[in-house]
Amino acid sequence: MAKPFINDRGFIKCPCRRCLNNASHQLEDLESHIFRNGFMLCYNQWIHHREPATANAGTTVAGPSGGVHERDEMFDVLDDIISEDADGDAVGGPSSNEQYDDLFAALRSELYPGVSSFLSLNFLVKLMHLKVLNKWTNKSFDELLKLLKLAFPKINLVESHYKAKKLMTKMGLGYSSIYENSLKDTCPVCSESWWKLQSGKQSGKNVPHKVLRYFPVGPRLKRLFATSKTAKLMRWHSTGKSKDNDVMRHPVDGKSWQEFDKRHPQFFGDVRNVRLGLAADGFNPFGNMSLSYSMWPVVLTTYNLPPWICMKAEYLMLSLLIPGPHSPGKDMDVFLRPLIDELNKLWVHGLDTRDATYENGVFRMRAVLLWTVNDFLARSSLSGWSGQGYRACPTCNEDTPSMRVIGKMAYFGHRRFLPTNHHWRSNLQFDGRTERKRPPRRFSMTDILEQLRHVKIGIPGKHPNYGGVKWKRGDDELNWRKKSIFYELPYWADIELKHNLDVMHIEKNVCDSLLGTLLADPHKSKDTDNARRDLAKLGIRHELHLFKDSNKLMKPAADCTFSEVNQRKFCRFIRSVKFPDGFASNLSKNVAQNDS
Repeated sequence: MAKPFINDRGFIKCPCRRCLNNASHQLEDLESHIFRNGFMLCYNQWIHHREPATANAGTTVAGPSGGVHERDEMFDVLDDIISEDADGDAVGGPSSNEQYDDLFAALRSELYPGVSSFLSLNFLVKLMHLKVLNKWTNKSFDELLKLLKLAFPKINLVESHYKAKKLMTKMGLGYSSIYENSLKDTCPVCSESWWKLQSGKQSGKNVPHKVLRYFPVGPRLKRLFATSKTAKLMRWHSTGKSKDNDVMRHPVDGKSWQEFDKRHPQFFGDVRNVRLGLAADGFNPFGNMSLSYSMWPVVLTTYNLPPWICMKAEYLMLSLLIPGPHSPGKDMDVFLRPLIDELNKLWVHGLDTRDATYENGVFRMRAVLLWTVNDFLARSSLSGWSGQGYRACPTCNEDTPSMRVIGKMAYFGHRRFLPTNHHWRSNLQFDGRTERKRPPRRFSMTDILEQLRHVKIGIPGKHPNYGGVKWKRGDDELNWRKKSIFYELPYWADIELKHNLDVMHIEKNVCDSLLGTLLADPHKSKDTDNARRDLAKLGIRHELHLFKDSNKLMKPAADCTFSEVNQRKFCRFIRSVKFPDGFASNLSKNVAQNDS
């Protein structure tokens, strides 16, 4: 009787009292489940076995006390999780549901005897959600659970945050803690201990120096296809992109994306294959405290989604949490290792994924990392090209025009990027000379790989006798500090635009410097005394050189600096500017009442 309902992989939903149509098994396992657990109550219309539902046929399940209540929303969540596992194990055999016994027990359990409208698992998930939203500490959460147990002795709830977290891990909300790469207690390279020295303690649990937290990417990508709404949105980059070739509103309209599709037609053939972007930066989790600490989250975003969704917080995926107290720097590749390994598997082998928009639709999902997005300092750690020194520009490469000035490096020759017939090229006001040089040449991927062939393979780490030893780069190494771990991805060399600069950082820094110079702010202006001394040293802009007047050093006003009258006019204008709600903050708060 059940054979007509078997899907193309030999599985059928199980209506026993334990699985409640949330798990799929092969026919022989289905018979043993129903014989051992009994048939679920009130399953009169077989809506999960292709029987059409009538208007009054609500989905109900039997409660633990024999009563009937409406199907809890957590059933759908478990349905997605178990379906993913069943799809992923389809090649090797049917999936066992023993790992979900605790979840099923909590799902079938009432929160309190006689209260069938709220199940234990649903209440716990909502309580954990409140903990995250309101930033409760683990200790406060434990005390809340104790209070609930004390006030309601018969409440069916876990005793601690630790047990709640273990239960959430089975729902795919966990992570892996990585703090050693061998069974030994010391590093095989420098022989240092993995563990911190516990002063004053004779015994106890070993505490590692650092713990890298890794959040697997594959299961969360599969989750995006588990519901029909998000599964449909994962095709937007193909079905909803702009038809106007002159408009760019999404990365799919860019040249780098289109060139990648041409080089990899097999990946381009299935629009459900996932395109990812990676962002990384450091922050101090302790706010503005004096404690210096830098923790680095590595976040992935899915570019299959529409532009108004892919950057929302709920669709950003935290993949790595790199601990402090110092930034990883040149050792970034060590921490990226688990992510790169998984990205390689997602490209080469893919994952069997259930597409909710098709009945019994299972496809092999593959994923690609298109580029990174970061500020200039983080770009150095990710790309391997140092953002300091005479060749700091990663685009100009070895042709970077630069010179040493007082206290820092200066990069000049920007007029060479203008068209050859532009009138500013012949303007003598800058340095008294015309600009005839062409823009710096564009380096091909063959050129970059040839440069990387000369880069020495360094030992990671900061040990004074190993990775911490500084060496002087040779002339053939240019500004390369390392060959980035991203080159282990088979397709990385083919990507035209590998690293993007975060516009937010650039806009803020440029705006601060520009306004500081216009308003002659002594703390933010770039028109400093040292800048004037550099002009004198270079022999240009004589009208701006510093001079002495009665033993007092005088600084002539530059044409670009506002006078005091114009400064007040500018401040009055800023106070009067109005923006639509949500577009900008209230700028008038940054202007004093006296327009200063």
